[in-house]
Amino acid sequence: MKYRRLGKTDLKVSIVGVGTWQFGGEWGLTYTQEEADAILDQAADLGINLIDTAECYGDHLSESLIGNYLSRRDRDKWVVATKFGHHFHDLFTRTDEFSADAVIKQLDASLKALHTDYIDLYQFHSGPDSVFDNDELWTTLDKQVQAGKIRHLGTSIGSNANIHQTAASTKVNAKAIQVVYNRLDRAPEEIVFPSCVEQDLGVLARVPLASGYLSGKYKPGAVFSNTDVRHRHDAEAVRQKLEDVQRIQQNEVPEGMDMAKWALAWCLKHDAVTSVIPGCKNPEQVIANAAATELISDNHPQAWKG
Repeated sequence: MKYRRLGKTDLKVSIVGVGTWQFGGEWGLTYTQEEADAILDQAADLGINLIDTAECYGDHLSESLIGNYLSRRDRDKWVVATKFGHHFHDLFTRTDEFSADAVIKQLDASLKALHTDYIDLYQFHSGPDSVFDNDELWTTLDKQVQAGKIRHLGTSIGSNANIHQTAASTKVNAKAIQVVYNRLDRAPEEIVFPSCVEQDLGVLARVPLASGYLSGKYKPGAVFSNTDVRHRHDAEAVRQKLEDVQRIQQNEVPEGMDMAKWALAWCLKHDAVTSVIPGCKNPEQVIANAAATELISDNHPQAWKG
């Protein structure tokens, strides 16, 4: 495993992390604690130390599975990133909760679920600019940083071209941006990544496998269950993506190479990207994701030197 400094923070993060939206039950599976433990133990064995979750992956369900695990392991070996701003009601149903008071309640609920007294990276979760521009919210969060409940603040931008929130990061003391970035969606390269480099912000690339489409497992016409978030994707858009994937696989991926490994490494080679945070359904997928590091010769600006 290779490691990079997350922006201006003192956090040393593995360049491949573990995304855990799947633990919330919206990717076609429900998880037992034992299954979650197996995934996270496999990650630890491979040197992965970054877990990304959120308050609304289930009603703190993903956080609870992670927290139960952490309560029986060495918490300090992990960099735990979670998010705030939404209340989960049912599968694919949430309401926004971005007021300062609501966020403090979410923070305390996340700390309880995660069995920890601090969160390494607490991220504004895909909210509109109108609630991002709330000075009371960021003042309240800064107080939580000072109190030790949060080590660092970050922003998970909803639109991967949201330069408003990206450019304001330093102003609100956010030190990392989470953004959709993959071979099928390169929008951040235009304006978001240059701003991140200028401010020395860490970048977590979410959906690096384009919701699994870049894994190479799916062909045009693939059908997903009604408990899998992908069944909500526009059918024509999915067909087009899968056709694009076939072309990329034929024209860009070296013969015999696993496409997911190639796709993750493709993201990591951009100078702005600190780490990728793909989801993983089982320990075998963790192993496959971590293999992307074999393709990285890390001369990255944030490569860990310490």
